[in-house]
Amino acid sequence: MLTKKSITRLVLICFVAFLSLLGYRTWLLNSTKFISFDKQLEEISGIEFDKKQQLWAINDGGDSPRLYQLDGVGKIERSIQIENAKNWDWEDMTQDDFGHFFIGDFGNNDNDREWLTIYKIENPTDIKSTSTRAEIIKFTNPEFKVGLDEKVRKNAHYDVEAFIYYKRSLYLFTKNRSSPFDGKTRLYRIGDYAANFTAQYINEFSTCATIKELCWVTSAALSPDRSKLVLLDSERLWLFENWQGDDFFSGDVYQIDLGIVTQKEAVAFYTDNIIVFADEVFSGIGGNGYVIRLDKVKKKLIQKSGKLINAPAAKTTLPIEQNELKTSSQK
Repeated sequence: MLTKKSITRLVLICFVAFLSLLGYRTWLLNSTKFISFDKQLEEISGIEFDKKQQLWAINDGGDSPRLYQLDGVGKIERSIQIENAKNWDWEDMTQDDFGHFFIGDFGNNDNDREWLTIYKIENPTDIKSTSTRAEIIKFTNPEFKVGLDEKVRKNAHYDVEAFIYYKRSLYLFTKNRSSPFDGKTRLYRIGDYAANFTAQYINEFSTCATIKELCWVTSAALSPDRSKLVLLDSERLWLFENWQGDDFFSGDVYQIDLGIVTQKEAVAFYTDNIIVFADEVFSGIGGNGYVIRLDKVKKKLIQKSGKLINAPAAKTTLPIEQNELKTSSQK
């Protein structure tokens, strides 16, 4: 029997094969592969750079509750176990202005988990042992109801794979499982400290409404200067700027085609201009880290000051040089 994850992978494989038959270039100048991840990270689901610019990663559900520090070629240098945590379905990482890491255990494929979890730990570069303990943040969706009919529940927005920290709050982006699929991700807010929260709805944004497996939001990242937000799906980055308050969907939005269709699961800013994203392995495809520079990619403006528009794409120039991004072991 096919699982939901295997079905998703099958859809992606078929789509890539279809594009190849059409002669579509699935490798463009917008992104450059720079590392291949250790085999222990075949289901990589979140990445983050610590305050020393060292790259850390987590795996999806099924792995032990630990995060991994990587060297300059994607190999594991060390790992840190979180003693009071479980990895039901770890999906993303982010960090606050003080360097604390947040790990989101909020994957909810069947939309049946009422309370979802985020683990907060100190910056891993400050953790000298092989284990640590976390503060535990719990939250629930305000629309969640126990005992919902299975068909109704499976069409809800209770699944989350992406979040960021911003101004003493955590912001969650849902993974849309509606049928028929409408392509919308919903934005919610909770606190950044150990407590039980009911998430507060803010707004929603439509990525695309074609093949849902290619439109799902799987990770999010905020630039170090807090002026840019990106959301990741299997084909694109969505870049948000000039928002009002904490409604990230109220400003300008750009679409960036990444040039390769894979099961992308993680994204992080290295600098305000350099972005790293990762895909997990399926059928021998993926398991790599890629890099782009925002000043040298093709960006299509699709929304201005909260209003949808049609605009020509910006001119494409050369991608980042590989030696511009180095992890700690290369410096």
